[in-house]
Amino acid sequence: MRSESTDERQLRVVSLATRVVRAPRGSTLQCRGWPQEAAFRMIQNNLDPEVAERPEELIVYGGTGRAARSWAAFDRILETLKRLKSDETLLVQSGKPVGVFRTHEWAPRVLIANALIVPRWATWDEFRRLEDAGLTMYGQMTAGSWIYIGTQGILQGTFETFAAVAERHFAGSLAGRLVVTAGLGGMGGAQPLAITMNEGIALIVEADPARAERRRAQGFLDEIAPSLDDALARVAQHRRHGSARSIGLVANAADVLPELVRRQVAVDVVTDQTSAHDPLDGYIPAGVGDPDTLRRDDPEEYKRRSRASIARHCEAIVALAKRGA
Repeated sequence: MRSESTDERQLRVVSLATRVVRAPRGSTLQCRGWPQEAAFRMIQNNLDPEVAERPEELIVYGGTGRAARSWAAFDRILETLKRLKSDETLLVQSGKPVGVFRTHEWAPRVLIANALIVPRWATWDEFRRLEDAGLTMYGQMTAGSWIYIGTQGILQGTFETFAAVAERHFAGSLAGRLVVTAGLGGMGGAQPLAITMNEGIALIVEADPARAERRRAQGFLDEIAPSLDDALARVAQHRRHGSARSIGLVANAADVLPELVRRQVAVDVVTDQTSAHDPLDGYIPAGVGDPDTLRRDDPEEYKRRSRASIARHCEAIVALAKRGA
């Protein structure tokens, strides 16, 4: 077999990087039945640029939550769904199709299991070893199960959470209350609108300027402040006027929250939705100018810095809570 030339390899990489996935619309079937068609459209909708966080990498949300293990696996899933009969079931193991079985009409058309590891070996190091070998993927909750519909799908639950806080602690409303949090990713991006729907004032810290701008453009976030001083001035103004408003601040929570503690800012509610569950591919440590380069060149140092930042971040959350948040 002829080996792939450098030019061909570069062309393939570019084509994958620029690939745009959108689910079919309308009433025309691509598959042999509507149950198969539903799965066929759902996995593609997960990777729609208006839905996914990093669709070019198959990442939907939640750090590295993927819809499929690889583009080859993604294509094979679509091909299989197109020909899947209404008495067959497709098995998907961590983002890769592994078999089709004859079942019956009332059986599931697709069965999916993601990132299952025997507990004794269920560590980040072992998971990443398997992931690097192409043997697994991280599916998050709704990425690898193909049912993510963007930040809008998180809004109701986030709203109810803040509504419960308002009911228990603030007589049913967050009016005039400052909620401090961090993270404007696929799930955290619902926080600002959920807070203002409960009549509160939100100050949300986000390390990635593109994510902050995306949430503002989508209507989840009202405004972005250029500095902490400006953000706090806006908070004070909205408190005086009794207006519900969400303010984004492009910075690192491990820097901002300790500063709020130092300044003795009156915070009514403090929470967090950064990807602190993943110190390598999720959380962004403070003081790192080029996270992608450090992550690639020295992952152990990246994780060390992430954990140090997470510790400072959490210490500040606890300090704010002790002061009444």
